[in-house]
Amino acid sequence: GDLRSVLITSVLNLERLEVDLFRGRHHWVPATQRLFGGQIVGQALVAAAHAVSRDEQVHSLHCYFVRTGDPKVPVLYEVERTRTGKSFSVRSVKAIQHGKPIFICQASFQLSQGSPVQHQFTMPTVPPPEELLTQDELIQKYLQNPNVAERYRKQLTKIQAQDVPIEIKPVNPPDIFGSEPQEPKQLFWVRARGYIGETDMKVHCCVAAYISDYAFLGTALLPHRQYRIKFMVSLDHSMWFHVPFRADHWMLYECESPWAGGCRGLVQGRLWRRDGVLAVTCAQEGVIRVEQTPEQSKL
Repeated sequence: GDLRSVLITSVLNLERLEVDLFRGRHHWVPATQRLFGGQIVGQALVAAAHAVSRDEQVHSLHCYFVRTGDPKVPVLYEVERTRTGKSFSVRSVKAIQHGKPIFICQASFQLSQGSPVQHQFTMPTVPPPEELLTQDELIQKYLQNPNVAERYRKQLTKIQAQDVPIEIKPVNPPDIFGSEPQEPKQLFWVRARGYIGETDMKVHCCVAAYISDYAFLGTALLPHRQYRIKFMVSLDHSMWFHVPFRADHWMLYECESPWAGGCRGLVQGRLWRRDGVLAVTCAQEGVIRVEQTPEQSKL
């Protein structure tokens, strides 16, 4: 319908305090109770986009999470106009809380240019989103299982109560009650809740930046499901934007983890439009610490 996406009206809506200085407020706390990394990335890109012309579109961003974000206070975004060229412009963004940087980002913008050099991978063949259950529907299905241990029932209920501003439909939902190792790959259909519409492409890129961090690092845990997570947090996050897309339309998020070790995990992702066009490529590394003793079955 025409219900405006909360990602545009609230979550990614920044208050301008001064030229190249913005304030963002917190709107969604995941189960970890830390400031959601996707929101910081998305808001930083919003701030950077305010410092370029309308005709320039973001083609890449590279970020580092340097301190844990505090969900109880706003975030200040300080933009530096690093370079403005004829074809490319670079903007640096520093996110600040309690007087210290919690996040740094560089985003590069480009004026549209044509080229005969073009190629892309082939989109995976998967069922369309209309044939799949949403994550909310899957959780409701799990909760109907009378054999689920009470502590896991509480966790599922807590997740279900979160007002997540994106819709997710897993293609092959993992067996959340088992502990058998799985291949470090996931496929989701994703889109923003609500309506965004035809607008400046930078808006859809900011929403995609928010979406890209959700459940991304968890891909690296699939081969190690016998361990209980002690601590997991993003270290860095990179994105490359290839072609125009609509973040309020279903896109296939293909995630895979080629490596994990040294208490770190690397994840790569691709966002595909429904017509098979590769729209966005992502990469992230994060800290992953687990209990050394394998945990028991959840049933």
